[in-house]
Amino acid sequence: MHRRTMIALLAGSALGAARLAAETPAEIRISAKKFEFHPNQVTVKAGQPVMLVLTSEDRIHGFKMPDLGVRTDIVPGQETRVALLPTKPGSFTFFCDVFCGGGHEDMDGTLIVEA
Repeated sequence: MHRRTMIALLAGSALGAARLAAETPAEIRISAKKFEFHPNQVTVKAGQPVMLVLTSEDRIHGFKMPDLGVRTDIVPGQETRVALLPTKPGSFTFFCDVFCGGGHEDMDGTLIVEA
């Protein structure tokens, strides 16, 4: 009986660890600097929680992804964290919506959500 109890406890622990790992958001770091995001293309899985960690190398930038309802400022010297749970597959554009000079209109990227 002791052996069965130990096996049940180990199996339960493994399931609990798997559940915790599934709920822990994957961190994706994106930096902004004049006229570009790096990386400018990010791929995630649908249903997987994601934490975007946004930083700026030079000035205040915006980060907007309208299709997923995301809008925030990115301030130099600070991390801006955005929790996201993409549920539908597709390609979603993000862009800077704080004017940063000539070339600003080309400051964008893509979040690809795979099934």
